[in-house]
Amino acid sequence: MSDEEPAPGRSFWSGTISVGLVNVPVKLFTMMRDRAFAFHFLHSKDNYPLRYQRVCTLDEKVVDWAEVARGYEIRKGEFVVFTKEELNAIRPESDRRIRLDKFVPVLGVDPTYFQTSYILAPDKSGDAYGLLYAVLEKKGLAGVGRFTMRTKEYLALVHAYRGALLLTTLRYADEVTDPGTIKAVKESKEPSKKELDLALKIIENLGGEFDIEEYKDTYRENVEKLIAKKMKGETVLVEEKPKKVEVKELMTALEETLQQLKAK
Repeated sequence: MSDEEPAPGRSFWSGTISVGLVNVPVKLFTMMRDRAFAFHFLHSKDNYPLRYQRVCTLDEKVVDWAEVARGYEIRKGEFVVFTKEELNAIRPESDRRIRLDKFVPVLGVDPTYFQTSYILAPDKSGDAYGLLYAVLEKKGLAGVGRFTMRTKEYLALVHAYRGALLLTTLRYADEVTDPGTIKAVKESKEPSKKELDLALKIIENLGGEFDIEEYKDTYRENVEKLIAKKMKGETVLVEEKPKKVEVKELMTALEETLQQLKAK
């Protein structure tokens, strides 16, 4: 099966979840959709799309793909060059198995490391799939393991979600920056008791349950409206500059915010 991006509702990877000698046949489906608008760069004089070419910085000539090599820059302008064969030789083995070697509390995994989630569906054997889902859902656990997709090896979690198993890829530890290494974070001041008390009251006034449906992508909605207007030949107004936000002294801002909330 091809590992290219699938059409909606079509699997793009198939294999097995392996736990010891137990194998669960599964298919992988895209779960996340990036609905951001992809704008094309056009030549403003004739509105034709621009084409990007591979130009050698030495002789300014366009280079054919057959002459393209890959290199890693070790010093400014100095590269270690690799052949295609060398890179292929060190690629992770792609045997279409998701090897789970540990089970951990799903709520104990720091979501900072979460990357992308995919839907795992049963492939031919629904019994084994249903059993794994039931165990993970009942115990609140996630399986930790590795698998290969598109020639890259991923660290991943397999966990229960809304009647299905999900596979969530994770970032490695060295791909996430520790906030404590940022100088401005380390030098931040401790709040006074009065500031803390006022801030807690504001938070309590704004408390509630999280509902993702309450939040909309207003920029995307505005772009859709703009497209509709442009297609009708309507004149579009020039952007208005946002008003400058007044930065008040912290205690004043806290007190005024609390008063506004009480007045509602």
